[in-house]
Amino acid sequence: MKIRLEMDSSIAEDEIVIRCSTLSDEIQRVQKTLADLALGQQKFVFYKGDTEYYLSLENVLFFETEEKTIYAHTVGDMYQVKYRLYELEEILPGHFMRVSKSTILNIHKVYSIQRNLTASSLVEFQSTHKQVYVSRHYYKPLKIKLEEKRRLS
Repeated sequence: MKIRLEMDSSIAEDEIVIRCSTLSDEIQRVQKTLADLALGQQKFVFYKGDTEYYLSLENVLFFETEEKTIYAHTVGDMYQVKYRLYELEEILPGHFMRVSKSTILNIHKVYSIQRNLTASSLVEFQSTHKQVYVSRHYYKPLKIKLEEKRRLS
């Protein structure tokens, strides 16, 4: 695969084009990585009371449902989000994944997993007391994703 960069000061918006003879797994991974990178740089609007906050998704540890409200948790705070969990699943980058009926997790922020064979496993994050539970159904997909991340790092 060759990579070429063309600069043109006359264009209004940057664009990335991938040309390929067939859509291979490698090309799909490159496309997904670029899309996730672009999305990860976007700032979502978070709310606390009457104040709007513009934070990078990289600051978010996890999204969680409490009753009918969705909250984004950072190391030191929590903010309300105007999306439903199923909507977040569609628009968040690939390093976010659902880990229970009520939680979407940023795998880049996972510090440890305390496995429990009979119930939910406990995920901890560095530099905070916050924790989430991973249901048994989502434990194996989470471990696979964490392994992929470790191999790519």
